[in-house]
Amino acid sequence: MTAVGYTMTEKILGRASDQDTVRAAENHAVHPARMIAYDFPGYTDVMFRQMRDDFGITELQDPSRYIVFIDHMLTKRNDKETEVHQVTRDWCDFYGIELHEGRGIGHQLTAELGLAIPGEFLVHFDGHISGIGAFGALGWGIRRDLIEAWVTGKIFVDIPATTRFDLVGEFPPGVDSRDLVHTIIDMVGADGCAHQVMEFGGPGARAMAIDHRQGLCGMAMFTGAVSAIFEPDEMSLAYANEVARRDFDPVYPDPDATYAARHTIDLSTLTPRVVLPGSARAVNTKTAQELTGTPITKAFIGSCASGRIEDLRAAALVLDGRKVAPGVELNVVPTSQKVYEQAEAEGLLDVLRSAGAHINISSCDFCFGYQKPLQPGENCISTGVLNISGRMGSPDANIYMGSPYTVAASALTGTIQESAL
Repeated sequence: MTAVGYTMTEKILGRASDQDTVRAAENHAVHPARMIAYDFPGYTDVMFRQMRDDFGITELQDPSRYIVFIDHMLTKRNDKETEVHQVTRDWCDFYGIELHEGRGIGHQLTAELGLAIPGEFLVHFDGHISGIGAFGALGWGIRRDLIEAWVTGKIFVDIPATTRFDLVGEFPPGVDSRDLVHTIIDMVGADGCAHQVMEFGGPGARAMAIDHRQGLCGMAMFTGAVSAIFEPDEMSLAYANEVARRDFDPVYPDPDATYAARHTIDLSTLTPRVVLPGSARAVNTKTAQELTGTPITKAFIGSCASGRIEDLRAAALVLDGRKVAPGVELNVVPTSQKVYEQAEAEGLLDVLRSAGAHINISSCDFCFGYQKPLQPGENCISTGVLNISGRMGSPDANIYMGSPYTVAASALTGTIQESAL
């Protein structure tokens, strides 16, 4: 019997489209609830000029659908930074667009500000917006086509198919969603979910902390996926009910929904994994145990994928009462000012400082090599989102990626280690 049900993605895009329903592989105009960007030279400044000069748009029909964040280029405090941000301030003032500056990484603030509303569709030029899938919202990075959405208020998309992941069990000590995403890449391949949405459900998904869900969804692009989404549950709906700016109607997959593929993963069987230098997308990992002894000089805990309160708790658990190895610099960047304040209140930052970590302001600057760039020959282990050559500084530096547990444990010895929890 042919399945007649709908995936979460089909339901969300159907709700946002000009049609009553949509199916995977169809092409439809969809109307995002929010259109998001962060200021960066060559992106937002260009789009703003195009809107006014090329399309003659001097007034937005609904400015509330547009959100801009200043979360890059915040740490050198020089004239270039000032100029970049002033351009953004001026344009947002011109169009009446909501702007948030220096409060943290925009992908995290999207949740904290009540914009990641279950059942809604949001777009950004940065693919890590997929992290809002933790709340049952669909975030899609449309780098080349965001101007279409900004100008017309809608975008034509090919409705993606969905691969379903049924999660059971719970993470063992020292393992989190960073280990899960690279286990998935090893399992399905670097293009195993190409042009699809990853849908997560099952008892293991419901047991997973919201922070870990955000980290997992935020790394979806490295399977080739356009986004990722969790079934709403009591935990995610409680968060949304507390912060959402308006009433919402969450969606759930139908029992007879059609999936491109379906996989079951037992979280209790996972082990700490480390991504080798070169690419987060490729099947390019080894277990942390296999890489034991690989020397490092830098360690970084932060980014839109792994700088939330659960990540800082993990690092503090590993580092409590211990010291970072001589010759290793550990930098920690909370994902938002709110996370920073919570970590301070819980005493986590004191634990990290006592261990020798440097605590930095909430921004994207470490992750893309703008703040304290890596030098030639250095080895860094990172919870950042990319490890391609030159991502964090010199193209002659090496970037390994792992969970906060693994990064913290490695910082203690000066070599890659899995945590002994």
